[in-house]
Amino acid sequence: MKLKEIGEFGWIDRIRGGCLIRQDTILKGIGDDAAVFFTLSDMATLVTTDLLVERVHFLKNATSAFNLGYKAMAMNLSDIAAMGGEPREAFVSIGIPQDCSIEYLDELYEGMKHLAAEHRVNILGGDTTGSKTDLILNITVVGTILPSEVLYRHAAQPGDAILSTGFLGNSRAGLHIILEGIPIDAPFLQKLVDAHLKPRPYVLEARFLASLGGVHAAIDVSDGLSSDLSHILKSSGVGAQLVAQKIPISENLKRFCARFSRDPLEYALSGGEDYTLLITVSPDREKTVREAYEKTFETPLFLIGWINDSQRLEMVDPSGALNEVTASGWDHFK
Repeated sequence: MKLKEIGEFGWIDRIRGGCLIRQDTILKGIGDDAAVFFTLSDMATLVTTDLLVERVHFLKNATSAFNLGYKAMAMNLSDIAAMGGEPREAFVSIGIPQDCSIEYLDELYEGMKHLAAEHRVNILGGDTTGSKTDLILNITVVGTILPSEVLYRHAAQPGDAILSTGFLGNSRAGLHIILEGIPIDAPFLQKLVDAHLKPRPYVLEARFLASLGGVHAAIDVSDGLSSDLSHILKSSGVGAQLVAQKIPISENLKRFCARFSRDPLEYALSGGEDYTLLITVSPDREKTVREAYEKTFETPLFLIGWINDSQRLEMVDPSGALNEVTASGWDHFK
């Protein structure tokens, strides 16, 4: 069934169900000229938005509609997490080409709603319009946080430990498998593809870390470790030294790189869309933060290096040599 058969307002009525997860602060959701909701007193408001364009950010034939919706929502929730915040309200705008079926759109919204419900995020509206050729999807998420707990990029300090909440490079390997049409003949290959198509935002972990004290700066790994850590360094006016052997590389990525003669460290440094969190932590709080995190989430915070005042990003390689690292992640205009 095509969208023209039910029209814009029929479509709005169709997607309304399952969008409102919390009603405590909501006066009006989908169905009016604007949503109406209360912000929480004494809390700062966070706002983020991400735009996805078919053939630029995704290939429709390489992912399911559900996974596309899920990933689009995950990207925005991860941005709120990178600031230490709690995501609360979402707005979805979509440009729909004529050949896009209602069934595809239903599945797309199910993916968004699934992840939104998991994190108690309301979808309160947005906009719907036609597109001449490609599917265009834009999500805006509003979050909240105590002003004293906001995690910024500019707050890293010399001596801070640099920690990662998860493995790096898996998503890039998954993208490589998709683009090269590599047959998925082993579970580890499927897990790498899943890491790219259906990433997990570290929302609960971020709130926990922001509330602990001692966490100075944070960013999510959307463009790649080298690029995203460089954003922190530039904003904070500092440098960093990474240790190659401490970079968290999954067994799945190691097996992939062994099979296809790739360098797992290069994938970890330049691969984007892992959506793990990078944080810098005061040296006197590092042990406490890592132990508390592992006890709460039953998974480690990986120590990968330290902040210094060198103004450079460098890495100690396995031989002990110190080499400068060039930011090599994703850039939308290169």
